[in-house]
Amino acid sequence: MNIIEIKNLTTTYNGHIAIKDVSFNVKQGEYVCLVGENGSGKSTLIKTIVGLNKKDSGEIIKNISADKISYLAQNNLTDINFPATAKEIIMTGVQKHKLLPFYNKEDHKNFEEICNLLGITDLANRQIGQLSGGQRQRIMLARALIRNPKVLILDEPCSGLDVNITKDFYNILNKLNKETGLTIIMATHDLDEIENDDIRVVCIATTVKFDGNITDWRVV
Repeated sequence: MNIIEIKNLTTTYNGHIAIKDVSFNVKQGEYVCLVGENGSGKSTLIKTIVGLNKKDSGEIIKNISADKISYLAQNNLTDINFPATAKEIIMTGVQKHKLLPFYNKEDHKNFEEICNLLGITDLANRQIGQLSGGQRQRIMLARALIRNPKVLILDEPCSGLDVNITKDFYNILNKLNKETGLTIIMATHDLDEIENDDIRVVCIATTVKFDGNITDWRVV
């Protein structure tokens, strides 16, 4: 089943064509990495898929409800003085605005399960500013996962993090994909740090230049 279909997508950014005539489908359970040089259009593509950028032409067909798609942007929580605990940040992922109570029993259960899965239970009550960059990114991943999405879309989630933290983060994504069937679409520069031979690579340079298995990509 195609969970997302992209057909002849073109988007301009700051008056320039960022992506042109991009087409590919994503099947349920796939792990797709979007790669390309800086300025190649991969982040524009991600933002267009999630609705942050307006497309000029083409189609984005999502065969799934919007509440089953989660997005993790690049450089979340750069303000380390933000006055909130890790738990408060995570729980905003399911907050029901203007409704009281904001959270139900299932939300709290999901919170505990996600924290256990990501190994961040001991961070729950700490101020976000007290955490390292890698810990903060796990918190933001937990925020994206707490509502049990079917699709997780990430835009260079490990930008600025060191190699060991990056590898740990990608190991978590591998586990989520393989064990829960979570569909992942991620823009990244870090293919060498991802230990997963089942990844599909889509190389963007304004348009699609390569689309295939990571093993084939490595020999191109």
